[in-house]
Amino acid sequence: MRITHTEIYRFSIRMEPFAIATGTMEYAQNTFIRVHANNGLYGVGECSAFPMIVGETQDTCLVLARDFAAIWKGRDASAIPDRLGQLDDYIAGNTTIKSAFDMALYDLAAKQEGIPLYRYLGGTVRDIVTDITVGIDTPQAMAKKATAFQRQGAEVLKVKLGKAPEADIERIQAIRAAVGADLPIRIDANQGWNYGDAVTALKGLEKFNIQFCEQPMRRYNDHLLPRLRQETTIPIMADESCYDHRDAMRLAASGACDFINIKFSKSGGIAEAMRTQQTAAQLGVPCMIGGMLESRVALSAKVHFAYAATNVQFFDMDTCLLGHLEDPVVGGVQFAGYRLSLPELPGIGADADEAFLAKCERWAV
Repeated sequence: MRITHTEIYRFSIRMEPFAIATGTMEYAQNTFIRVHANNGLYGVGECSAFPMIVGETQDTCLVLARDFAAIWKGRDASAIPDRLGQLDDYIAGNTTIKSAFDMALYDLAAKQEGIPLYRYLGGTVRDIVTDITVGIDTPQAMAKKATAFQRQGAEVLKVKLGKAPEADIERIQAIRAAVGADLPIRIDANQGWNYGDAVTALKGLEKFNIQFCEQPMRRYNDHLLPRLRQETTIPIMADESCYDHRDAMRLAASGACDFINIKFSKSGGIAEAMRTQQTAAQLGVPCMIGGMLESRVALSAKVHFAYAATNVQFFDMDTCLLGHLEDPVVGGVQFAGYRLSLPELPGIGADADEAFLAKCERWAV
């Protein structure tokens, strides 16, 4: 199965502004690719650049996508480790755009076998319920948004924090008063606090029944996480601190976290994401599958992964629900409220809408 050419699209998706501790996104900075093979099949891949977290932009992804396409042209698409190794040999990091190419190879491989990707990965269908994210705003606005989600059937809320601890406590106090005591709430500081702020915030939030706190501090403060865990009863989830299985091993060995958030944009795709959850499982650390601002193309791939990744116990898969003003996808994952399911189709089972692609800037290599 030889790669003949790759199509690359600037896959920008209009959306309502979405705010986290480190910045605001006005649109989803996505890249969509189709890797074509000489058997008439093609694999799809998508990634979503989030510059303030992973350090890639849509433009850096598009430039490297053309380089990657040239490297792969004429190569064997079924030799997945070799193809991914070529990308790592070519450039360090840049895991966001690498994840789109990884995804396309897995889509091709499953299509070649005529089976859904989750079966190719050795998985089975299971129930998946995503949380839904409340972005940073005033306590009153966040409580109003949380109440709206609850009325829409939300079963878990994820709340963005990471500003001044006192203000963050007020935010959760307002939300908890609005939604009641029973609706699970998990929080995400997105590296917004320093150590002192993290201690103050987490101690002040303990009475609000918080499921866990994602990434309270900057990655360079990982050495302080074991001490922080001793200061609070709220479990800690590593996100920006964990890119791959080596990070998972380091964090678990030092007692730095209770859980790990896996994202394709950090791991570089399905292959490393699977290694990460397996390593975490061996060390007794459950995982979550999360994302940036992907459409239902990449989201579908993440559901396939979740079906196969048995150590993934939490699901943050609301990426296209976070203010996307258009849905440029055919097929793929479907929502019943906040419950997700996949069609039984070969590969990922999702593709980009041709009418949407016709409006996108495009390259073929």
